[in-house]
Amino acid sequence: MEIGGTLIEETYAEAFTMRVARVVITAESRRWATIAGQAMTGFATSVIGCGCEAGLEGPQPGRTPDARPGVRALLFARSAEALEDQLMRRVGQCVMTAATTACYDDLPSEETVRVGDLLRFFGDGHQVSKVLDGALVSGRPRRLWRVPVMDGEFVVEGRFGVRKGVAGGNFLVLGETPEATLEAAERAVAAIRQVPCVIAPFPGGIVRSGSKVGSRYRKLTASTNTPYCPTLRRSVETALPRDVHATLEIVIDGLTLEDVERAMAAGIRAACGRGIVRISAGNYGGKLGKHLIHLMSLLGRE
Repeated sequence: MEIGGTLIEETYAEAFTMRVARVVITAESRRWATIAGQAMTGFATSVIGCGCEAGLEGPQPGRTPDARPGVRALLFARSAEALEDQLMRRVGQCVMTAATTACYDDLPSEETVRVGDLLRFFGDGHQVSKVLDGALVSGRPRRLWRVPVMDGEFVVEGRFGVRKGVAGGNFLVLGETPEATLEAAERAVAAIRQVPCVIAPFPGGIVRSGSKVGSRYRKLTASTNTPYCPTLRRSVETALPRDVHATLEIVIDGLTLEDVERAMAAGIRAACGRGIVRISAGNYGGKLGKHLIHLMSLLGRE
């Protein structure tokens, strides 16, 4: 298959299941909601070294629980326990500290983790709980905590819903030059950010240091993806055609497999064009994740 002169390889991306939470951060202005969201989702590119994967979701919410400007964020971790720890730390250190903010759950679920129920203790006994009239989540009342802070009150939901999500959807952009490859990857990310329920957690949505499983060093679980490194093409078994001189990876996490597939399709189509030789994907022979996303069928069904 070719799209805009770019060859789509007959391969698949290998994604896996993780736990996901979805939050809404509001503030007096969208600027401050965004500042808090960006701080909360910082250092969250990969569970390999960051403890979670997180990012701001687009497009922005049209309505928020307190009718103020807001942003959505998705956070992924290997377990509900790990997600509770990450949420508590990130909401406490990055949202509660940001001027005028509040933080609400946006993923109703029977499985929940504590966030406000832990952060309330910062109020030093002066915190106040509020149960929303008629608001039930999986049969339970929806409880908010009002924690006194120096510009008024920080409002935070007591418990946040957790569900199974899909992480690790990906594709590789193989270009003739680093400049053309970066431009194509940026087009892909711009298209992905128009898809709801997904994030691209790496800086600017793009990965330059794609990895493979394992290393010649025993303590490392992952190392540089040598077959796609242009400087190594003469010393390793390369996956790069002669006219490819740069590769960039796009990684996508989403609430469902269908969300990830929609985002991958949108990103791949946006990346294709002049200067882009091939689109490929990262997989490990089906040994890492149970979700195998075949590029040909993904694009062929549209």
